[in-house]
Amino acid sequence: MGLRTVKPWIFLLPALVIYMTVILVPSLYTLYLSFFSWNGIAPTKAFVGLQNYMDLFIKDTVFPRALKNNLLWMVGSLVVTLGLGLSLALLLNKKLKGRTLMRGIFYFPYILSGVVVATVWAWMYNPTQGFVNKILESAGLESWTHAWLAEPKIALYAVFVAGVWQGVGQPMVLFLAGLSTLPQDPYEAAIIDGAKPYQSFWYITIPLLQETFVIVIATTMIASMKVYDIIIAMTGGGPAESTQVLSSWMYYQTFKFANIGIGSAISWMLVFIVMIVIVPYVYYTTKKSHL
Repeated sequence: MGLRTVKPWIFLLPALVIYMTVILVPSLYTLYLSFFSWNGIAPTKAFVGLQNYMDLFIKDTVFPRALKNNLLWMVGSLVVTLGLGLSLALLLNKKLKGRTLMRGIFYFPYILSGVVVATVWAWMYNPTQGFVNKILESAGLESWTHAWLAEPKIALYAVFVAGVWQGVGQPMVLFLAGLSTLPQDPYEAAIIDGAKPYQSFWYITIPLLQETFVIVIATTMIASMKVYDIIIAMTGGGPAESTQVLSSWMYYQTFKFANIGIGSAISWMLVFIVMIVIVPYVYYTTKKSHL
């Protein structure tokens, strides 16, 4: 084996060691723990096989709700967050005065931590002094006011609005990057042929942004399945477990209830769901784009 063959592995070795130490080994150990019943303290672990996974669907009444909330969050992110991001990108891609400043304003929430965003929006949702209820009252819509984070039927949607406010900047920036690389010749030909703006958008812009859509949709789905900090900081999974998601319920099972096996099983269920959703999508869209 010559130096030319070994040299790339030498450069890759530091990153490979870090990846194995921080990600691969802990992930495999978590998978191992998911087959045991253990409280994290006892010197021995009781092997239960797939029982932890079965209990999630049979005995655990919160897990199905957490899974449903994750799926709702994902669908909402794909429709609302992605749609707003694309709309803002199309608007701010035009030669408007102050567009650079506007791009920064819309992107700024994305760089904030989820805890900061949660704190800001929790104050905005305050039932007596919050900005949201005050605006509704000043507009004569007192009947629309709510204790937004204390009502099980609307709490998740209230948190989702805060998540959209924070997350819309990421797809906007990615779409802007994609739009900046589009050739202008097809648009000029479309104008000559008398195409309407919406026709140019649907038949030219969307197809040319296909690879950008692959990245944006994949990252949006992954982020929606991993949502955690904003949920914990705003509602803690309540009220009445109505805002629990897989990540937050995994935390509760692992660190609050000391069910290490159940918590590990939830984490790997999250991995399996992401793989089932993301891998076929990326494979199909990437293969289709190369046809």
